Amino acid sequence: MSVVEQYARAHIVSDAAVPLVDELEAVPVTLRYDPDRDPRVVRMALPGAGGHEWVFSRELLEEGLRAPAGSGEVRVWPCGRVQVVVEFHSPQGVSVVQFERQALLRFLRRTYMAAAEPVTH
Repeated sequence: MSVVEQYARAHIVSDAAVPLVDELEAVPVTLRYDPDRDPRVVRMALPGAGGHEWVFSRELLEEGLRAPAGSGEVRVWPCGRVQVVVEFHSPQGVSVVQFERQALLRFLRRTYMAAAEPVTH
């Protein structure tokens, strides 16, 4: 199975002591899915996060496209018809990341296609 990696433009708002990025600019967020590592999870890396990746269930991301989902460290919910918000909680603060819904849908479609690929040896 193949790894899916996609960049999506997003707006990030953070209450961390040192902002990750300029909150007014859209920045590339790395979306990653590795079915060989764990087919149930997706990963997101925010710019300026020092290589930290948020890891959470692919199901949570999918549910959050339709209705508020999640609790604890990661929450996802639709914001109007074309936006989706992903909220990350850590000891350093809260980061709210706003995506175009279509970018996350494309990423999820690619993850399901990758997971369905036949294994060849």
